[in-house]
Amino acid sequence: MAVAELSLGNWLVAGLVPNLVRQPLKKLRSDPEALLGLLLRWRDQATKTGGRIKRIVLAFEAGRDGFWLARWLRARGIEVYVIHPASIPVSREHRRAKTDRLDAGLLMRAVLGWLRGEAKHCSMAAIPSIAEEDARRPTRERETLVREQTRAVNRIKSTLIRFGIRTFKVKLRQASKHLEGLRGPEGEPLPANTMAELRRDLARLQLIRGQIREIERARLERLKRAPGQGTHPMMRMLARIMGIGIETADVLVHEVLSRKLRDQRAVARYGALTGSPDESGSKRRERGLARAGNARVRRGMIQLAWRWLMFQKNSTLAKWYRARTTGATQGLRKAMIVALARKLLIALWRYVTIGEVPAGAVLRPVT
Repeated sequence: MAVAELSLGNWLVAGLVPNLVRQPLKKLRSDPEALLGLLLRWRDQATKTGGRIKRIVLAFEAGRDGFWLARWLRARGIEVYVIHPASIPVSREHRRAKTDRLDAGLLMRAVLGWLRGEAKHCSMAAIPSIAEEDARRPTRERETLVREQTRAVNRIKSTLIRFGIRTFKVKLRQASKHLEGLRGPEGEPLPANTMAELRRDLARLQLIRGQIREIERARLERLKRAPGQGTHPMMRMLARIMGIGIETADVLVHEVLSRKLRDQRAVARYGALTGSPDESGSKRRERGLARAGNARVRRGMIQLAWRWLMFQKNSTLAKWYRARTTGATQGLRKAMIVALARKLLIALWRYVTIGEVPAGAVLRPVT
């Protein structure tokens, strides 16, 4: 049994080897061949002392090297587990000592408990294939580009407001052609350096928009070229529901709905849409969302819940929400939209797994 603390330049490996009195601890360079060689050397040492090694187990936390290293080692006969980092219990002392050696000991105790069948010691992450990891890249890249686009627009608006200009429409395609005609409140043109900065920001904004359009166009071409391949049928099923577009369907399918989740409670937990109760003695309170799951799913489902109220007004879920928020305060409506998002995510999971259409939902015709 071995655990590894993975960092960018070095890996610290701690072992528990049968028939060896000491518990070996070795720091390596970040090299998979060196790690594999160390595990095999420890196996040979245990065999020489009379041990029978039938199984080599290695565990480490998810991170930059987590999944590719797990796939590489599994292909070479090593039983590998990737630990969810937030599931490792740590001391709550104010200034606890923290070193890689101590962290390796925590990992070892947690994994040994998990291997004994005590599931609460830690939780293991599912190791995706290369194809599954690659399928998530377009939506995640688009999300990053949209954030960069928003920052660029806000930066341009802030620059113009410093000169008293508030009516310039940054999002126009030909916005750069209208810069020369901009004038401040006193009729003065923009300074030369500011004008150059705005031109560069607008060029950067056009580049980002072009990349977003390229991602969206490539996704539509893949769906059209191979509608029955991989997760494409699931995406097409979701896109049939009024109010759900291809982008939302892509995010939901690749982030949550294509995963093998046990039941609807696991779906809600993974979607980060469950509460975090705080109970001690007679104290009972709710601290809001636990946020222990996938933040992309949470954000997307809350946005989809608001759209659901617009496009699916006669559905059972929309009526359920309106019945509980009629005449309510804004705070209660926001709290209830999270409950609607949770119910909607479970309903969509049932739709793509067993074909049960959300009650009262309007579907688009099949194209």
